[in-house]
Amino acid sequence: MNNFLKASCSGAKNFFPLPNAIFSLGLSTGEIVVYAYLMYCEDRKSHKCWPSYKTIGQAVGMSRNTVQKYVQELEYKTLILTEPTTYESSCGQVRNGNLIFTILPIHGAVKHHNECQLSR
Repeated sequence: MNNFLKASCSGAKNFFPLPNAIFSLGLSTGEIVVYAYLMYCEDRKSHKCWPSYKTIGQAVGMSRNTVQKYVQELEYKTLILTEPTTYESSCGQVRNGNLIFTILPIHGAVKHHNECQLSR
């Protein structure tokens, strides 16, 4: 294998896929940025990730509340699903944990978007 191919193969680990169709859904800049960060964090086999709102906000330069708003929009637009988690604190209290985000197939979001456009 030549050096160019070796560099290309090893460099591919520094990228993540963002579907082209994401730009046909009329998303706001904030929605695209939060979606892209979730795609960046996604486990490619399970399609899940679990960053906190704070972690996402720090990564993309948004407040926790703004991230939460965009996550709700992405969920409404059928791009992601969220599942709450809980954990037991050291003093035995059950507390809310991070959400588990599941990245849904893009074709479902495109279908949902088109149906919404037709109903208008």
